[in-house]
Amino acid sequence: GTLCWLPQVIKTIRTRNTADISLWSQLLLLGCITLWLVYGIAMHALPVVIANGFSGALVAVIVVLKLRHG
Repeated sequence: GTLCWLPQVIKTIRTRNTADISLWSQLLLLGCITLWLVYGIAMHALPVVIANGFSGALVAVIVVLKLRHG
């Protein structure tokens, strides 16, 4: 699941087309991932921290591109 956002990030960077991406869904997803990241840090669960840190970074790129390119 962590890598599922990689193709979307690559396509969005290449095309700069974010018209079909919902900002709200990406923000909600980023919030969820952030909560899992905080949980992983609190529990000292390195796999949870790594997976959610990477996913969060990918989704954050999509959010930034959506804000920039509408």
